[in-house]
Amino acid sequence: MSRALLIVDVQNDFTEGGALAVAGGDAVASAVSAFLEAHAADYEVIIASRDWHDAAGDNGGHFAAEPDYVDSWPVHCVAGTPGADYDPLLVTDAVTHHVRKGQGEPAYSMFEGVTDAGDTVGAVLTQAGVLSADVVGIATDHCVRASALDALAHGVRVRVFTDLIAGVAPETSTAALAELAHAGAELAESVQA
Repeated sequence: MSRALLIVDVQNDFTEGGALAVAGGDAVASAVSAFLEAHAADYEVIIASRDWHDAAGDNGGHFAAEPDYVDSWPVHCVAGTPGADYDPLLVTDAVTHHVRKGQGEPAYSMFEGVTDAGDTVGAVLTQAGVLSADVVGIATDHCVRASALDALAHGVRVRVFTDLIAGVAPETSTAALAELAHAGAELAESVQA
């Protein structure tokens, strides 16, 4: 049975000091790196996603001068800028596939992005025969939630490692984890890997 690790949006703009910083983002980057050092060989596929928004335009209404922080946001993770880079505390040597999402449009799930070769996450998982995936990253209540729900919809057994995620707000993060558990995801800590 093939396993995948899905690393969601551990980027400079989502960690401390970024345009949409999430408290605990740097700690997640460090902890995911430590986890990879110990467990990368346990996975057939390791996919890391990044928001990669266009510099011009509003990216389908995703960027706004007066964002509502639900459907519209301040400018963040613009393609080719330092904000779109992986957090420097995230060591990506073991990553087998890098995915970019949100080019010209809103995108929360890594399943909405493509690799440099143009493959979708679903295609990568299917080709590798992945039956289970562990999900980590930022932000629990947005892109982690959407990516884990899409992994479930793809027919993959999902575990969300609650010690390797960080959310925007406690209330919405708790609600997202409850929704994921209800949808069939297992909530676990990475020591259970």
